[in-house]
Amino acid sequence: MKKSGMIGGNSGAGASKRDAGPRINQMITSPEVLLIVETGENVGAVSVRDALARAKEAGLDLVEIVPHAEPPVAKIMNYGKYRFQEQKKASEAKKKQKTVEIKEIKLRPGIEENDYQVKLRKVREFIEAGCKVKVTLRFRGREIAHSELGLNVTERMRDDVEDISKTEVSPRMEGRTVLMVLAPR
Repeated sequence: MKKSGMIGGNSGAGASKRDAGPRINQMITSPEVLLIVETGENVGAVSVRDALARAKEAGLDLVEIVPHAEPPVAKIMNYGKYRFQEQKKASEAKKKQKTVEIKEIKLRPGIEENDYQVKLRKVREFIEAGCKVKVTLRFRGREIAHSELGLNVTERMRDDVEDISKTEVSPRMEGRTVLMVLAPR
């Protein structure tokens, strides 16, 4: 039953692959469909046989585009071209999608000034590159008794990069750790 431009048939092997997309031609199970012809004109409710005959006459496919409507909406179109355009749209959307990386900087409550400046420089680099930065400060042993020192270090870091970043998660204690997340403006 294959004709040039026609896709379909009742092939058992391809049926599982076809389930992901819209039903076409003989796969349409509804007895009646709301038909839209290739020009975009709404014909109205017709039997699937008549719709398939029109599609075959035009050398195109009958594609169910709104399967959950009552009756389902089907359109006469070139299914191969339709699938190609859908794939093209999906790849364009994927190209435009921006993934944000989260970089982590680890600090200590008793960090020396030079070490702090190195970490600050790295945080600035990451934010300027468009990444989010997770600042983690971990207490060991008895350092937890002076948790305000750790909070001061993270707040200082936040204030030092305030011009290029915004605070997504404010410094907060989680057990023996102070967490803070900075994002680019």
